[in-house]
Order: sequence, then structure tokens, then C-alpha cells
Amino acid sequence: MGRSGPPLVTGVAPKEGPPGTRITIRGENLGYDPKDLIGVKICGVDCLLAADWKSPSKIIARSGPGKGKGDIIVITKSGGQGTCTVGFKGYYVQIGPLQESAIWIDESQSVSSNLRHGRPSSPLFSKDDEDPLGISDEGNQAKFSEEDLLELFPEASGNMSIENFSSSWYLLENHHSTSFDDLRAGLAHMKRKAKHRSEGPIAFVKTNLSSTLDCLDSLQNMYSKFCTDDIRGEFINSYAVLLMQAKSCADGLFQEVLGRKDKADSTRNALSVLQRFKFLFYLPLNLQRNIQKGDYNMVINDYIRARSLFADTQVQVFRKVYKEVENQINEFRDMLKQKLMELPNSLENQKKLIKYLISLECSGDPAWECLVNQQKWLTTILLRCKEQHLQEAKPGDSNSLKLEHGSSKFTNPQRIMYIEELCEILTYNLPDLWKLGQAYFSGALIVKEQTGEKAFKIDVSKHSQFKESLFDSLKEFRQMITDTISLFSNLVRAAFLPQTLPEKLSAEDKTKYGQWNQVIPGDWLPSCVRHIRNCVWSLSLLDLPGESPTVINDLAFDMRTNCMFTLLKQAIADIQQLHIKETWIVETDDESGGTTQLPALFENIVNETIQHLHEVVVQNKQGEPEIFGQRTVQKDSTQLCSELLQAFVPCLDCLAFTPVMAGGSSNTADDSKKRFSTSSMDFEEHSLQFDKRLIIMLSNCSHTMERIIPRLVENLNKHGYVEMNKALQTTRERYEELDSKLFEAYIEEKSNPIVGAIEQNMYRGRFDWKTCRKPAGVRNYLKDVIMKMIEVHAEVFAVSPSFVTRVTQKVVESVSEEITRVIECVTEFNEHGKLQARVELKALQETVKLYITPHANQCFKEAMDNLGSMKPEDKKLLEDLLNKYKSQMKFQMMCFYGDSLLRNSVSA
Repeated sequence: MGRSGPPLVTGVAPKEGPPGTRITIRGENLGYDPKDLIGVKICGVDCLLAADWKSPSKIIARSGPGKGKGDIIVITKSGGQGTCTVGFKGYYVQIGPLQESAIWIDESQSVSSNLRHGRPSSPLFSKDDEDPLGISDEGNQAKFSEEDLLELFPEASGNMSIENFSSSWYLLENHHSTSFDDLRAGLAHMKRKAKHRSEGPIAFVKTNLSSTLDCLDSLQNMYSKFCTDDIRGEFINSYAVLLMQAKSCADGLFQEVLGRKDKADSTRNALSVLQRFKFLFYLPLNLQRNIQKGDYNMVINDYIRARSLFADTQVQVFRKVYKEVENQINEFRDMLKQKLMELPNSLENQKKLIKYLISLECSGDPAWECLVNQQKWLTTILLRCKEQHLQEAKPGDSNSLKLEHGSSKFTNPQRIMYIEELCEILTYNLPDLWKLGQAYFSGALIVKEQTGEKAFKIDVSKHSQFKESLFDSLKEFRQMITDTISLFSNLVRAAFLPQTLPEKLSAEDKTKYGQWNQVIPGDWLPSCVRHIRNCVWSLSLLDLPGESPTVINDLAFDMRTNCMFTLLKQAIADIQQLHIKETWIVETDDESGGTTQLPALFENIVNETIQHLHEVVVQNKQGEPEIFGQRTVQKDSTQLCSELLQAFVPCLDCLAFTPVMAGGSSNTADDSKKRFSTSSMDFEEHSLQFDKRLIIMLSNCSHTMERIIPRLVENLNKHGYVEMNKALQTTRERYEELDSKLFEAYIEEKSNPIVGAIEQNMYRGRFDWKTCRKPAGVRNYLKDVIMKMIEVHAEVFAVSPSFVTRVTQKVVESVSEEITRVIECVTEFNEHGKLQARVELKALQETVKLYITPHANQCFKEAMDNLGSMKPEDKKLLEDLLNKYKSQMKFQMMCFYGDSLLRNSVSA
């Protein structure tokens, strides 16, 4: 390595200080390495032993006993002795009798001379004690007098060595004019001095190592010199005796002071230890406070920190405190575990508690224990719910209306409240159980520590002594979920669908799920289905494993189908009881003619049932199977819908053929006399006549078959019911059978009296066709027939104008058949008799010509043929007699074919 330039010191910090001051020296060419540095002189004193080479431009050293201002010279092997552009000022600090000093202190000015005469005395100082703030004297400025200070502080003193020392007294006495900045600088000076004293003897020796070594060298040299000069060895021994005597004297003088100093040092060291390790000593109290506040994270963090620092300590006091901490943490673990097992509890709180226990390294597997405990608890509250509602169930449970203290109060049946509570329990608690299990097996339970993140590892060996793998534990958890859902399903089935319980269950197991004796009203089933479907929908969001979705979906599907079949059957029963609501008040309109309220009630029942089922059962939610997807459900629903549409037929048949009081079954005095009202006639009777019941029910039947049934079938098709065309066909056949039955019964009821009286009235007054006189007009018997036909016409028209043609044609056929039969039975006619018969046949034909059917026309033709041919001279008389009849029967004929037709016929 080539020779470099001489060292040059260009900076020093600090620029002054007592012996042992730590100095930072900066400059150029201060040596290539520590071995290149061979000397550092500060104020003429070599301080190489206390020097620490940092770089060619920086050295750290401690000043020696040099006094006054001097240079700092660095000497290196490569550059030789250097120069300096800055200096350092060394000075001695006034040392008290109890302070350590690395240099010899001249005590001639501070210790009384009587000390040399062997009379012990307290150390005296020639000047006042040193100012602890290190602030210069304020000079000749006026100070507070002692009397003034005594007035301000009666029981205090400004002497720092007395117990009643007052800092305010001291500051007013010595620094009453000192500025705030100077006082703050004095406080910093006092803190530095206190810190320096707290470093202890080792720090003092380190600071003054060079002086200490110089002293040892001097003592060694002096001892060698004495040994050389003292040949006999007498002086050495006498010196040793004198030194021991001096030591004993010094010990006697300073024993009390040194004892107090040792005690103060011991106290100071104890306080220092307490201050340094206050975290551990305060930890039991802090743990207790944080546990009471619920700040568990702080408790765990403090414990982890203490465990890392003091778990393996050999210090007895530390071990004692740490043992107390461990006892508190054990109690804390038990408390957390107890809280974890207390249910109900929120999912987030459970996760927090599990993480806390994992961080505390709790024995066992808290997450798995929590899962098992929660599943058992959920099973218990489901069974407890069943027992509670079974005990509260009354014999009249199926009644939704109960009377209390004379007033009506609506209450839900016990089983409805039971299923509501079951669904609420499962919906609220099972998702938390499933999500906690998912977090457990996915490793989502992560505990953050000061050193990073500690992921919880599943300890499968703690689940069961037979567990060998994570797959087994996951399988067991899934079975727990399936068992819980199966229990819920069986509880619901036992209450509403006992016939659908699994066949493999024994009678004892079926009894465990509950036995409900009352029949649940059908009106409450939609509410049950809603609760079940909402429960299934919420659970479907969890993506449950294994058979769980199948079990819960099958339950919902069975509840839906049962509700649909029950409501359809109930609707059928309600329709079959409609006859008791018949008021026999006929309302007529242009579309439906005359009908009572029953067809509308029938349609409303069916439509309300369809709409109700659509909202509750038929309309599918996401993930639900189609209600009509199974063939058995299709078949049964089609059959029930067909029965629903046909249920109105027995009602109409009952009303038509079973005598009832008008207005139903009311027997009150006000209802003893009932009224049958149409647009054209009023009947006031105790009961409706048979013929009137027949025509009203015939109109209701026709209106239902032609208008209501097609609308209902269209509505059923619209809501997804299958094979409704088949149901429509069978329903139409039933209504057509009823229509034929009613029509035939009505025709028979109305035509028999007319037909039965024709022959008797024809021969009234001993009339004989053989002795008949010249015809003078149509006889009264025929007019009586026409009037009775008009009565039928009016009765039918009042109820349903659309039936007029159908009914009148049948009556005309019956009358024509009877008249033809009577004429054919006549053995002999005279000429006037033939003309009389011909006039009456023509008059009847002319009156009912709009309603003559081919059969009736054939009957009239046969009757005419039986009368033979007519003479020419009789034609004029026949025409005149017919015109006379039309004129006389004008208003009667208007009932059959209108005024205009009659007027045209007469004018012709």
C-alpha cells in the first residue's frame, strides 16, 4: 500500500468536556484500518486505548485527563503524525466527596484541616454546592430574603439534603430571574447527569478506561520502585499497615454514608428492574382488566409476548409472576370454552372464540367440539319444540275460532305454530352450523399474531379414536347435517304427512316424532307450505352435501302435493254444499239469461282455489321440481280437477228434485214465507213448485255448461294443469246428462196437464163429431190449450229466453201428438165435423207455426189426412173462420211470433 498524506483533523464534537468525554473526530487520512492507527493525542494525552476507528474520515475516542485547550493529533503508520485545524478544551468538574472520579482530586481546599489530626468531621466545602441545573450564578441581582420565603413556604426549605425540600423555594432563591429557555436547558442538563449516574460503576470504568490503566501502571511502577529501594522489606510492610489503617479509618468515616448509598443503589436497581420489566409485573392486573372489558385480542397478544420472553426464564421472581399469568390464562381458556359451548350464539362470535382458543393453544379441538355441540343442541331444541307443542295441543286444535270470556278471538292451530317454530329454528341455526363447518374444513380460521399469521390446522386425531383422515371427519360432519335435516323432515311429516314416514322406521321411532290426532283444517295448509318452501329455499343457498337436498326437497314437494289435493277436495266439498246457499232469486241478463247466484259462487270457488294453489303450490321457485312433473301427480290432479268441475252437478240435481224451502234451510218466523222473483212474475209460497225449480236449475245447468266450464278449463290450462281437455269432455257429458234429465222432467211436468185435458175438454158438452153443427169458430178447449202453452212460454221466457224454442217445440209436439191421436180415434165424421176439426188444426198450426218441428208437422199431416179432402165451398168458410180466430186471439198469438207478424197475417 502506498504512503498517503499526513492525517488532518478538521472537526470535533463536542469541543469541550471533562475527562472521559466521548468525542467524535472527523478529518482526512485518519488511517486505512484500525491497525494503521497508532496514536490519538487529545490535549497532549494519548487516548489510543479508548479510540475506535470507524473510517478514514471518522474516529470515536474518549478524552483523557488533559486540562485546558489543546490540539487533537492523529498518528498513523502510513501518514505519520498529523495536524489539526480545531481544538478541544478539557476541564475538571468539581467532584463531591461521594462522586467517582477518574483523576486525582485535590481535597486541600474542600476538606477541613482537622481531618489530618484524626478528628472525624463532616466534609466541608469552601463554596456553595454545585447548581443541579448547571446554570451560572445570577450575579448581583436582588434575591428573595429568607423571611419572605418562609412566609411563602412555612414548612419547607431550599436545602436539597433535607426531607422538606421545596423546589419552588430553591428556584425563587437561586433562579427567580432565569428565563424559561434557560430553565428548560437546565432540566435537560439534570436529566443527563442523572442518566450518567444511573449507568453505574461499569459504565464509569468504560468511560475512564485509559485513566484506570494509567493508575494501575503507576501503582505497579511505584511498587517495583519500593521493592528495589527496600532491601530488608521493612518499609513495604509498614506501608501496608498504614494503608490498612487508613482504609479502616476511611471506612469508619464513610460507613454510614456508604451504607445509605448502597441502600439507595439497591432501591434504584430494584426500581430500574421494575421499570424495565414492568410489562411482566403489571401483566396479571392488565390481563384481569382486559378480560373484564372484553378486549380479548389484547389479552392474547400480551400473553403471547410474555410467553416468548419469560416462558423459559430462570429468574425466580419472573417465574413466580409468569406462573400467576399462566393460571389466569387457564381460567381465561375455560371461560372462552364455556362461552363457545353456550348456545344460541352468532357465527361471527363463535369464529372469534375459536380463534382465541387456538391462539391460546387450548387442549383438544375447539372448532370440532363446537360443531358437535351445536348439532346436538339443534337436535335437542327441535325435539323440545315438538314436545312443547304436543303438550299444548287441545282436543279442539283444529278449530281456528275460539271463544274467550264471551268474545271471539282468532288463534292459530297448534300445529301451524309448531311448523312455524320448526322452520324458524332450522332456518336460523343450520346455516351457521354449515358455514362454521365450511370454515373449519377449508382452513379459513386464521389467527393473526405479532409474528405473522398462524393458520389453524385440523387435528383429526381428536375427533374420534377411529378417525384416520380428513375425509372421514368431513364425511362425519356431512352426516351430522343430513341427520339434522332428516329429523326436521320426519317431525314435519309426522305432524302433516304421517303416512309418508319412511317405512324402515319402527313404531317406536315413529312415536318419537310425535302423534297428532286432530285433523288440520285445509285452510291452514297453504301457510304451512309457505313456511316449508321458504325454509327449503334458504337452505338451498348453502349448497348442502349428500342426501340433504333430496330429503328437504322431497318434503317440500310432498307438502305441496298434499296441500293441492287437500284444497281441491275441500273445494269439491264446498261446491257440493252450495245448495244450502240457494236463495232462488233469478237475475237475468242478455248473455246468460236467468240464473241464480249459485253458478257464480261455483265459479268463484274454483277460481279462488286455482289462484290460491298457483300462489302457494303450482308456481315454482328456483331449484324446485315441477309440481306436475311426476305422472302420479298428473293423474291424481287431473282426476280431482275433473271431480271439481263436476261437483256442481249433484248440487243442481239436489235443488231440482229435492223439495226445499225457498231461501235454503232457514226456519225463522221471518223466513216462513219465501219469495220467488223473476223479471216478470212473483211467487209467494212456502216452497217453490217443482216445475219452477226444474226450469231454474235447467237454466243454471245450461249457463254453467256453456260458459262457466270452458272458462274454468281455460284457467286451469293457463296455470299448468295437464289433460284438461279430457276433464272437459267428461265434465260436459255429466252436465249434458243432467240437462237432459232436467229438460225431460220439466217437459213432462208441463206437457202432461195440457195433454191430459185435451180429450176431456174436446168432448165437453156431449160434443159428437157425427152430429156436429156448422162451425162458428174455434172451440174453447183449443183456446185453453193455447193459453196453457202461453203460460209455459211465459214461465220459460221469464227465466231464460234461450229455452223458449226448445221447450215450446216439445210441448207443441206433445199437443200435436195428442190431438192427432184423438182425431184418429174418431170412427165417423159428418161434413161439419170434418170442417170443425180442420179449422181447429189449422188454427193450432197457425198459432205455433214458429215452433212446429218436423215431427209435429207430420202429426198435423196425419190428422189432416184422416179428415179426407175438403169441398170447394168449405174453403171460403175455413178462411173466414181462421181470420176471425186470428182477430180474436191477436194478443195470445203475439206471445208466439210477435205483433208485426200477426199484423201482416191479418192484412193478408
